[in-house]
Amino acid sequence: MVPEPARWPERETSITDTFTITTLDSLDEAAREAAAVILEAAFNDPERYGRARILSQLQPAGLPFYRRFFIALRAGEVVGVGGVKAADWASDSHILYLSAVAEHSRGQGVARALISARIAWVMETFGSGRLLVSTARSRRFARLGFRLMGKREAGGRRLMLLEF
Repeated sequence: MVPEPARWPERETSITDTFTITTLDSLDEAAREAAAVILEAAFNDPERYGRARILSQLQPAGLPFYRRFFIALRAGEVVGVGGVKAADWASDSHILYLSAVAEHSRGQGVARALISARIAWVMETFGSGRLLVSTARSRRFARLGFRLMGKREAGGRRLMLLEF
């Protein structure tokens, strides 16, 4: 049985001194296109992360196999994007995925803010479960309470888990 979310806000906003984190509005084609450009540039793998796949992933999906994206905006420009989705293979499991920051905005806390916003949204919405991420930045996620899973690296990335 799929748990009913505790809260399912349409838009959630977090403001810092220089940028705003909000959910990607499915009707905002310009923001969706800008997010796709950032993801394409960051992943630079047309076979695996081509434009059509990225654009389809940027569309929200409802329960039980939800998918939601958050964007970072600075002066109306999309400077970062990050997704979270239900793991369709495990109950009460969620995945942080397709995260990237525009090159000119890196090192300014955008990635940290996007990660924090997604973690907070999952915890507030579902109450309990587990959150997974595949990352090359294991220290960043360890500081947030994630722990390493297994001993193997795949392409310089490690699987990490946060139980909540």
